[in-house]
Amino acid sequence: MKNHVVLRLVSKLMIPVIILFALYVQFHGEYSPGGGFQAGIILAAAIVLHALIFGLAEVQRAVPPGAVHLLAAFGALLYIGVGLWTLLAGGNFLEYKVLARDAHAGESAGIILIELGVGITVASVVIGLFYSFAGRGHKRRS
Repeated sequence: MKNHVVLRLVSKLMIPVIILFALYVQFHGEYSPGGGFQAGIILAAAIVLHALIFGLAEVQRAVPPGAVHLLAAFGALLYIGVGLWTLLAGGNFLEYKVLARDAHAGESAGIILIELGVGITVASVVIGLFYSFAGRGHKRRS
């Protein structure tokens, strides 16, 4: 891919836009279609595109496999943590309105945190799966 100057240039311009769009979908998902799952897939697509154009090794330096595993666990724990927080606050599991004095503020905070957990988990799992399949056939360093 080193000889494909146009492809490399266009992807350098588009990958930040794709990541910005993923963030928009993530944080605007409370008010419109979208949210954590869609944002996670879009973010993972940007990382996969970068790996396909610039190589797996370069992407793994920027987003190490160990960090991907930690982020997948963190996202799931964030989701579960919000649910447990609502239980400890006296509500049902994921009953967001108990998270704040104002029910609407609690709903907003809960949805944002849940969607963030979902987005982090989905992006991490998709990137991890890509790393697993893309790394096949490469010799591992001892």
